[in-house]
This record gives sequence, structure tokens and C-alpha cells, in this order.
Amino acid sequence: MPAGNFPLVNALHDLRGPWQVSFDPRWGGPEGPVTFANLEDWSKRPEEGIRHYSGLATYRTAFDLPSPPDGRRLFLDLGRVRDLGEVRLNGRSLGVVWCAPWRIEITEAIRRGSNDLEVVVANEWVNRLIGDAGRPPEQRLTWTTWNPYTPESPLLESGLLGPVRLSEIVTSLDTPGTPR
Repeated sequence: MPAGNFPLVNALHDLRGPWQVSFDPRWGGPEGPVTFANLEDWSKRPEEGIRHYSGLATYRTAFDLPSPPDGRRLFLDLGRVRDLGEVRLNGRSLGVVWCAPWRIEITEAIRRGSNDLEVVVANEWVNRLIGDAGRPPEQRLTWTTWNPYTPESPLLESGLLGPVRLSEIVTSLDTPGTPR
């Protein structure tokens, strides 16, 4: 039975990490991947290159699925994403999520045993403009005809915020947690 605009979901397994996150150094991101023990907002990170980063960043983690989905449709629920994310599972692109409920079906790509997950996240340009506003012109990475932001402007929430979990849709014939 649906709840509001979205169907009921039965969470099966949380993907807690750690996550290897790669940023583009050409846009101020750090060289090489950074380990996030937990999912967190880029704008709260201590590294200036992450806090003011705008662009694409790739999150990678691996997880095990001990038993096959036995005919059930499985989904990856990303929790919250700022601002959009492309999901790749075991090398297969499954699509882009850009609004709630931040969920995508993974039934055809998931496998028993080890699975490799990538989520490529893109955020807005604002945080880079704010970071550049505090730099000398020759060190800025962005340019615009008018920048309403100052170094004191509040940063926007960015990144994969989670929680990330495997789930299934509950139909009116299902009871959550009941084996089929």
C-alpha cells in the first residue's frame, strides 16, 4: 500500500562504507582518492579542495550479497544526494537519479557474492564560486561576469549524503521481512 507519492520500502542491507571518493584535481579537488569512513557533506570537510569543490566526484565501495534476490526486484536507495548521481553497479551504468526518492532498480546488475558500486555525484557551481571569491584573481578556477558570493557566503550541502541501502518495494501482498 503506497505511502503518499511513494510505495513502501523494506530496507534489506545498509552500505556503510568506507567509501573511496575521487575528485577532479583540475577543479581544485585533491589528487588521488580520499577515504570517507562515513558519508558526509563536502562543505563540512576540513580540506579546502573538498569543501569548495564543484564538479563530479566518484564514490566507490564494494559489498557482498550472500544470497541471490530470488525473483524480487532490488533497489539501491541513495538516501540523499546533492545534487544528482549516476549509479554504476559491477561496471554497468543503471541511470541517473536527480530527485527524491533517490532510488534506482539494480535487479539486473546485482550478483551473489562481491559487488562493486560506483556513484558519480555532481553538485552545483556555488561552492567553487564562494571559494574563488577568497582567492587572488590569478588563483581562481572559475570566472563569471557577476558573482553574488563572498568568501563569507554559506556553502551549499554537497555530495552523497546517504544513508545508502539495498531495498525492495513492498506490495500490498507482501509483509516486510517475510521470506518468499
